[in-house]
Amino acid sequence: MQAVRQCSACARHAAGGLVRNQDVSLLQKRGAACIRYLSTSENRKSGAQKPGDLTNPTHICLASLSVGHGLWVEDLSHNSLIRRAASVLSDSSSTFLSQATLALTDALNDYAKAVHSRITFQKKYLASLGKMSPSEEESLRRAISGWRAEAAERLNECKHYESTWINAINLSKMSAEAAYSSGAHQASSLVQTNIQVAESQVEEARKLSAEADKKLAETKVEEIQRMAEYAAFLEGSEDHEVHEAYLRED
Repeated sequence: MQAVRQCSACARHAAGGLVRNQDVSLLQKRGAACIRYLSTSENRKSGAQKPGDLTNPTHICLASLSVGHGLWVEDLSHNSLIRRAASVLSDSSSTFLSQATLALTDALNDYAKAVHSRITFQKKYLASLGKMSPSEEESLRRAISGWRAEAAERLNECKHYESTWINAINLSKMSAEAAYSSGAHQASSLVQTNIQVAESQVEEARKLSAEADKKLAETKVEEIQRMAEYAAFLEGSEDHEVHEAYLRED
């Protein structure tokens, strides 16, 4: 009787269509009890099976196990597995794209900061020409040189991470197409959204670095003009000193 009650429970489970991954083990255990009960009953009986026996709870139990097993096999069909694999690929490509985007935007922002720092010290140096002590002038020159080297290093990082980011974008696009073609439309849509966000973030960071480059170019023009003026001033001072010395000799 206990096995029969278990079989009835199996039947109710399967008939309700609520078979989940965690129910499979329970159904298998109950199925084993059902089968043992059937084997014992069949050994005790003799003769052919009657048509009325098709409604026996033990047979319903076997039918329910068959239905439950069929649902589980359907979850592991080729289409289902491909769809799951495409979703996993989409998640991985999104993670790769996120990390590559963060690395590139950080490098672009660091480059812009280094360029702005160089501009600050360079303008200070130009404004102080002829007014600084030798030690102050040397200190500013070292600062300018240091920030120039820092900007160059950050620019190399930008080039490196930009290559990685482009690869991540291309991989994400391919994974979105694969997810869509396999039926994982939600995963495909999510990847496409991530691509748009990544492109927007990188575009903003590129604008900041481009503005820094523009200001640096303007500062270089200003430096050329200021150095020319200062050189002319020094030349005039030397001529004035030579003329005074000539007059004293006279």
